[in-house]
Amino acid sequence: MGHRFCNRVALITGGSRGIGKEIAKTFAEEGAKVAIIDIDKEALNEVSKEFQAEGYEIFTKCTNVVIFEEVKVAIEEVNSKFGSIDILVNNAGIIRDNLLFKMTESDWQQVMDVHLKGTFNTTLAAQSYMVNQKYGRIINISSTSALGNRGQANYATAKAGLQGFTKTLAIELGKYGITTNAVAPGFIKTDMTKETAKRVGVSFDEFIKSSITSIPVGRAGEPSDIANAVAFFADEKSSFVNGQVIYVAGGPKS
Repeated sequence: MGHRFCNRVALITGGSRGIGKEIAKTFAEEGAKVAIIDIDKEALNEVSKEFQAEGYEIFTKCTNVVIFEEVKVAIEEVNSKFGSIDILVNNAGIIRDNLLFKMTESDWQQVMDVHLKGTFNTTLAAQSYMVNQKYGRIINISSTSALGNRGQANYATAKAGLQGFTKTLAIELGKYGITTNAVAPGFIKTDMTKETAKRVGVSFDEFIKSSITSIPVGRAGEPSDIANAVAFFADEKSSFVNGQVIYVAGGPKS
């Protein structure tokens, strides 16, 4: 692999496992200094050891993205350690799936808080550094669920909201050399999709086989498929790509 992110600093929220970890790994492999904030302390310790063993520069901090003060302190520490905040990937997310009539207020609010308030908090804290340096790449992780998905009224609403947030930031921050885009994954093999399989009462293998039947390329997505799309948006050469949502789903979505 090349080093297109050499001397760049990439901050990934919820980056201790799954898609977030793969995104962090891709940036590290391509020369970036990587910072990960997450609420899973044990997973953060593991990813830190793993990246250090590979010789990557990494910073991790146990941080709740819903609490602005925690986010602000974490980002200040990243900037202090690495000297800038060049790339922000808002990946942290949770699911609390249920049909609407079974969904609790807590199910709704927790999903809104992590996806929307969390993304607002990290972006608000990071953008000041990007504005000052007249450079930045913000990538928000949405989902094909933004188009509507049974049992995910909360998640679908949050992911659709992220797309509106993305397009608005693109308009507001573009003049500062900052682009904002979103990646919307389709069916990706992660712990989160395992949870969905459990909810609908089938094995993960059965769930994958069933999902593949509606995917034109005939396979399930891997976390690396999402990481590659994120890397495209984060590339310095992608400066004229702004306010876009790319569906990485093995087929067209609209």
